[in-house]
Amino acid sequence: MDQIFNKVGSYWFNQKANKELNSVGDDINSLSDSIGGGAKWVVNKIKGKMQKPLPELLKEYDLPVGIFPRDATNYEFDEQTHKLTVFIPQICDVGYKDSSVLRFNVTVTGYLEKGKLSDVEGMKTKVMIWVKVTCITSEGSKVHFTAGMKKSRSRDAYEVLRDGIRVEKF
Repeated sequence: MDQIFNKVGSYWFNQKANKELNSVGDDINSLSDSIGGGAKWVVNKIKGKMQKPLPELLKEYDLPVGIFPRDATNYEFDEQTHKLTVFIPQICDVGYKDSSVLRFNVTVTGYLEKGKLSDVEGMKTKVMIWVKVTCITSEGSKVHFTAGMKKSRSRDAYEVLRDGIRVEKF
């Protein structure tokens, strides 16, 4: 009889423990959903999901590692929809060695595919005036920025991480 009570008690205890652990997991998930900005990466680390550095992700998708400022380290990437959201601490300009300049808002979004970042929001380039960048593609030694028209630039200008220079408005 004691063995039966032990087994029933053990089963009941395990069920309660699993329910509590699932509840904690749900709490973490809801916290993750309610946190805005780049703080979700902390929750992902708590949950045990390690995120590769942004330059590594860009390299994996055949894009130059320096297309975002050096301090753009927090990001979210949905592997199913391929939506990429990059969080940048402040609105900034980045100058590249080919004399081009990109301006970044605090959040840049787009859809990441092999050799392409499309439907870009939150990035501009200077072509006499500031023009919204809508797509970035990479082919061999060239990077193509679509900003009203397609502008080809040398890929090696974007292979080095550069610091952003703070600006007041996007």
